Amino acid sequence: MALFIGKRLVGMLVTLLVASFLVYGALYVAPGSPLAFILGHRGATAATIAAVKAQYHLNDSFPVAYWRWLLGVVQGNFGQSYVQNESVVDVLKPRVVTSLFVVSYASLLIFVFGIGSGALASLGPKRLRPAVLVVVTVAMAVPAFVWAVVLIIVFGLDLGWFPTLGQGSGFFGDLYHLSLPAFALALSAVAFMSRVTAAAVDHELKSEHVETARARGIPERLVVRKHVLRNAWIPVSTVAGLSVASLIAGDAIVEVAFGLNGVGSLLVQSVEAKDFPVVQMIVLLLAGVFVVVNMIVDVGYALADPRVRIGASPQ
Repeated sequence: MALFIGKRLVGMLVTLLVASFLVYGALYVAPGSPLAFILGHRGATAATIAAVKAQYHLNDSFPVAYWRWLLGVVQGNFGQSYVQNESVVDVLKPRVVTSLFVVSYASLLIFVFGIGSGALASLGPKRLRPAVLVVVTVAMAVPAFVWAVVLIIVFGLDLGWFPTLGQGSGFFGDLYHLSLPAFALALSAVAFMSRVTAAAVDHELKSEHVETARARGIPERLVVRKHVLRNAWIPVSTVAGLSVASLIAGDAIVEVAFGLNGVGSLLVQSVEAKDFPVVQMIVLLLAGVFVVVNMIVDVGYALADPRVRIGASPQ
């Protein structure tokens, strides 16, 4: 286990390094300059422009600029936002809480409704299966930004059940204000998770070891719990982990639609302003979360099925 985690940590560092290099390079060669956002509406003389470029090292070549940024990160200095003139960490702190709340809320919906409805379609009354599959197929075909518009119109404007902009105060205030964004972010993934769960459970129900267990007279509830659900959990957990990780990318669209001050909306604004330090920090954060989620999924394999040997080479 220690060797496995060590390898994953090394892989995470390599992933973060490559991602930061590619994103920094893409921003560097993209048209435009952060000067317009730094100077704002102030009249800029040649001396002012030269001073700003020197202050933010905007005249440096790409290798020099990237190396300076990388050395700062190693020392725990993630730089200062060009636009907001604050440290990147201070800019991100309040926004991380909002994004984490939305993604966690959406993840809970995926696990509860996605896995639950899939298991119900396979193990519940047969008459429910067609209805469940039709609903999840339709839901899966609709992207997050369309769900955001639908939920805003139906539950926000027409029914007036939920607010459509901003966030609340305190846990229950956030829960109320961020329900629509969480559902908009999760619905497609819930539907996909339901289909995957139903397929995995169906496969296990038809397997030989399940039929053997039934022939031996083992009660059905024990067969389902110990043989069907336990073995189905491996493919289900893989897709669940990837679905949760993908929420981080989709969160940007939802945050913009609902006017939330989260990491996703900040990323969009920072890319437009070519705010290198902020974009780089967000990329590192997202890539790190993605790798950690995948590590948790792999560890879950071993917990779900002791026959799985972490780090063992396939035979």
